[in-house]
Amino acid sequence: MSGQAGKLRIAVVFGGRSAEHSISCVSAGAVLAALDPDRYDVVPVGIARDGRWVLADPAQRLAIADGELPEVTGGTAVSLVGDPGGRGLAVLEPTAGMASALTEVDVVFPVLHGAYGEDGTIQGLLEMSGIPYVGSGVFASAASMDKEFTKKLLAAAGLPQGAHVVLRDASGAVSADPGVLDDAARERLGLPVFVKPCRAGSSIGITKVTDWAQLPEAVATAAAVDPKVIVEAAVPGREVECGVLARPDGPPQASLPAEIRLRPGTEWYDFAAKYLDDAVDFDVPADLTPEQTRLVQDTARTAFLALDCRGLARVDFFLGTGADGADRLVVNEVNTMPGFTPISMYPRMWAATGVDFAALVDRLVEVALAARPAAEATLDGTRA
Repeated sequence: MSGQAGKLRIAVVFGGRSAEHSISCVSAGAVLAALDPDRYDVVPVGIARDGRWVLADPAQRLAIADGELPEVTGGTAVSLVGDPGGRGLAVLEPTAGMASALTEVDVVFPVLHGAYGEDGTIQGLLEMSGIPYVGSGVFASAASMDKEFTKKLLAAAGLPQGAHVVLRDASGAVSADPGVLDDAARERLGLPVFVKPCRAGSSIGITKVTDWAQLPEAVATAAAVDPKVIVEAAVPGREVECGVLARPDGPPQASLPAEIRLRPGTEWYDFAAKYLDDAVDFDVPADLTPEQTRLVQDTARTAFLALDCRGLARVDFFLGTGADGADRLVVNEVNTMPGFTPISMYPRMWAATGVDFAALVDRLVEVALAARPAAEATLDGTRA
């Protein structure tokens, strides 16, 4: 162990370059508060919007206050050591850019949402560094971040998907031209549709379109976040979520599901409804029959395994009724680093299941450490 008095040294990394920077900061504030100082030596590492890594002040306010969102602004410059022998962070001299000290790290907890954090990029960097980390690996993170490939993999696993189209031109290249959505696609999708950045979260860049005349502006809004744009048919049904949590050994667990209910006057679960307004009600756990609960939990575990997820994920569904009158569950998205804010559904679902916030982060650290020995095997079967 690298920390003081035999403690595990945990680097909590937050902020980042994505549009979800501030939500990552809020999530990290909750994780930092939950890590037991008697067990862990915590190193808070912020990534500024311009990509600079800094040692953050542990007392920095990482919460939404009076509608103001937090962000990483400055601190002592650090860099992740790519050499597995280093296993840590190099503190950089502010003038020469040279390493003046090395802080060894036992586990990295990347509380990063969106691009450059939840999409396989930082996971690849951590794999190169040889440091165990919380959450899914490179492939699962990348596949789950891209809505197109999430849907392809889940469909291959036999899980129902809503109708959708990724905007591409005649050559198959990604396009932000709304004109590539032809009449046949529009008829198949119907109205309303949701126009989304293919690789983003927190409902950033999403527009609900109720008239095709709104499509150009909606596509432009999504393309400003990600050049790859997906158009999804609205799926009728209740919005239900389920948390999945890995074990150090054995199959993953599924939490009690939760339901998001929109209040009158709220059209859909957008960014403001998620984080700023009292526009929705959360039923944790959801008011489901035992059969519906099992269906949601079993499907969440199936999705988790189909995408080769590790550590944790939140699986979002629409629960409706099929033509035969039976329950019909449609997978909407899989989030490999769900929000950890005080109001986020993932920790609340686990609390309702009997795993409080502190026990949840303990489990995630334990799973990260257990997963590392297998990951350290080289391709010829030897150990690095």
